[in-house]
Amino acid sequence: MLDLEVVPERSLGNEQWEFALGMPLAQAISILQKHCRIIKNVQMPLSHDLILNLTQDGIKLLFDACNQRLKVIEVYDLSKVKLKYCGVHFNSQAIAPTIEQIDQSFGATHPGVYNAAEQLFHLNFRGLSFSFQLDSWSEAPKYEIPHGATVRRMYIYSGNNLQETKAPVMPLACYLGNVYAESVLVLRDGAGPLGLKLRLLTAGCGPGVLADTKVRAVERNIYFGDSCQDVLSALGSPHKVFYKSEDKMKIHSPSPHKQVPSKCNDYFFNYYILGVDILFDSTTHLVKKFVLHTNYPGHYNFNIYHRCDFKIPLIIKKDGADAQSEDCILTTYSKWDQIQELLGHPMEKPVVLHRSSSANNTNPFGSTFCFGLQRMIFEVMQNNHIASVTLYGAPRPSSLARADPSAH
Repeated sequence: MLDLEVVPERSLGNEQWEFALGMPLAQAISILQKHCRIIKNVQMPLSHDLILNLTQDGIKLLFDACNQRLKVIEVYDLSKVKLKYCGVHFNSQAIAPTIEQIDQSFGATHPGVYNAAEQLFHLNFRGLSFSFQLDSWSEAPKYEIPHGATVRRMYIYSGNNLQETKAPVMPLACYLGNVYAESVLVLRDGAGPLGLKLRLLTAGCGPGVLADTKVRAVERNIYFGDSCQDVLSALGSPHKVFYKSEDKMKIHSPSPHKQVPSKCNDYFFNYYILGVDILFDSTTHLVKKFVLHTNYPGHYNFNIYHRCDFKIPLIIKKDGADAQSEDCILTTYSKWDQIQELLGHPMEKPVVLHRSSSANNTNPFGSTFCFGLQRMIFEVMQNNHIASVTLYGAPRPSSLARADPSAH
């Protein structure tokens, strides 16, 4: 049985690990994988919020569907877990979580609210709520929870209202010396993409103790034609360098049989936490492609990358005598049918992409479909969501690569 410390409006955990509100989904899954011998039978049903259900321990972790940060911690079966507050247990095999015990552990608060449909009495503190079962009372009290009532569920969240709560910003403890992308803007001109403008967040990297209490924001621009040294200087070392063994899209290029095989392989810089891959030419060692990952559940690469919160500006030219240009933005959350309405339908049929590994030749998530438009390839899942966007662009001379195209 897990023995966990409750911190209202912040976290649930122990000395070895902690689920903190605002924690990225990937970090929570990493904790579960690391302690799989203790925390077992984890389920992840797909719904509006992303839910990790720790069925053996009676705990649900609810993540915001957009930013994929932890929003609510729910303990729905208190018989499967021991809970304490400020180091003192208020729920265990020897201590029942009655209303008297909650009052003793947490002190006074506003009167509870009765929900007749659920037959539950909700007692709310800031960042913490308890739901009491009232099955044994024929008539529900209006203002006071009856003596002896026991807690059925407990919620940890940010703010004063569970129904209106939002996932807080990522806690400092979750940075772990890493750099995170708050947003990624695709820089482009009238012809197509030019590069990326990344707004990066980091904490705890400066000298001294006080530096650990601040989050620093910096902006970095990466362009097609930038060298490896440019990228390393801007973003730091990648999490992994992956050398391409073959080009599976080569068959779709003009006259693929006439292309001379390269003696060297192109290679990717994989920035998993940024949700970005950068492909370098094996001969020139210059950037030739960017891949932006959305980390949607149900995709083969889910939880390998953090979600890249990107924006792609478009200029849509309207036909007619009074033709005007209309500015539009594609985002991580745009669906394929919306994108087609803006960019038009591709002239060619999609390339079907079916991923599999040597250890597992079957892909339970099914194939995805790749459509090319305006020097961009959209990898579309079967549920109409975008799994990734690949950006192509001709390498630019170094003298031009440093120019800022933000005016376009």
